[in-house]
Amino acid sequence: MTVKDAPARADLAATDDIGWAVRLLAATPTHEHRDPEVLRRWARAADAFGSALAPVECRARIVERDGGLELGLLARYTSRPPTVELYTDTIDLAERVVDARGWRDWYPPGSVRAAALAHEAVHVHLHHGPAKAALKRSLGHSALRLGRLRVPGHVAGAEEVAAHAYARTVCGLGRSPLLLTAALAAAAEGTATPPPARDARREN
Repeated sequence: MTVKDAPARADLAATDDIGWAVRLLAATPTHEHRDPEVLRRWARAADAFGSALAPVECRARIVERDGGLELGLLARYTSRPPTVELYTDTIDLAERVVDARGWRDWYPPGSVRAAALAHEAVHVHLHHGPAKAALKRSLGHSALRLGRLRVPGHVAGAEEVAAHAYARTVCGLGRSPLLLTAALAAAAEGTATPPPARDARREN
């Protein structure tokens, strides 16, 4: 698992956080033929929503284990029972990727674990409270319109974007964890350019 040369590293960082969020949405099933401008609007709205969330305490049980590299996971939230799993081997790889790419100013030591926990805490928060409906409303997507009645629609992937934005904000990161996700994908596959960006590391 190697990180390629400097030009490849620069190419990843050249895409801004909203750009990675758009790529995550574009690679999410149901969005294959969406207008890129619609995806960008949703990405901006979800990013703003996550950035504005007040600090969220993780109310799920936290378990640390290895085996994340085999599963392709950094962290995962499962709801029955509410548990956040942090995969230490993937976290260790992410820390090495940060050093290899010269991104330590963006991701200080220990911030990968903190960001992973913050990210999953938002999934717990959205799963168990009214914030999920608020996220839907913020996106402006309608599942149904009948006269003045509008039913907010679900946007697949928006919760991921919001969780990454929240983690970036509360952990004081210079860039979204989405950029690090892309770098991890590249390192795991031994390629200079990752596959279309999506957060394949976690499952509900």
